[in-house]
Amino acid sequence: MNAYVAHPDGGGPFPLVVVFMDIWGLREELFAIARRIAAQGYYALLPNLYYRHGRIAYERRNAAGQMVSFDTLPADLQAEMLAIGRGISRDMLRTDLAGILDYSRHEPVSPGPAGSVGFCLGGRMAFIAGQAFPDKFRATGSLHGTLLVTDAPQSPHRFAQHMRGEVYCGHAELDKSSAPPVMAGLAEVLGRRDDVAYSVNLHPGAHHGYSLPDRDVYDHAAAEADWRAVFAMFERQLKGPAASVSADI
Repeated sequence: MNAYVAHPDGGGPFPLVVVFMDIWGLREELFAIARRIAAQGYYALLPNLYYRHGRIAYERRNAAGQMVSFDTLPADLQAEMLAIGRGISRDMLRTDLAGILDYSRHEPVSPGPAGSVGFCLGGRMAFIAGQAFPDKFRATGSLHGTLLVTDAPQSPHRFAQHMRGEVYCGHAELDKSSAPPVMAGLAEVLGRRDDVAYSVNLHPGAHHGYSLPDRDVYDHAAAEADWRAVFAMFERQLKGPAASVSADI
């Protein structure tokens, strides 16, 4: 599994933050996000979740040079991307995460709690990380996450009881992945917990993909509101008093 890593020069160890890619795969846009996280004092690791198929990255741009939205793609390409993205099972991701955590023991990574942030497909993966390793992942950020609440037996909301620490979700008003039943389902399983701090931000007028700066639907104000919330969550959970207890596995 190849990955992109960014962390501050010297010093350390630094709290681990796993950055989960969207359905488009690894690219410079996400590398820049990893560097932004690292600049706040974290060891940011961005894994290629498609590594079983190779180093796959989809990129389609409009005349202005912006990455286009998924729903503007040809139907056959949409089907291909959905197949590979939805082919990542909970068990596969758990195996990948175990490898990431083992690797991090040999890097300038602190043994305390870790955080995550994911986009689209990655928002779902961030949820699964917090469920598969709840003693490690104590700060979960999901931005326009997909398939968080479905009828499927493996739907992330069905395993929410395993999550700990804090969970933040950024949603777009004009995103079917953030439809009222989805938000209500998440609130039902996370909003009434004493052992999880759950917060949510629904951005008016925003579309799916709004937080990615190279996208044709990028919403700067919405994205920055998310980052303020995510970085505050990381500060509390990964650097504050809660981080003083080792969460190594």
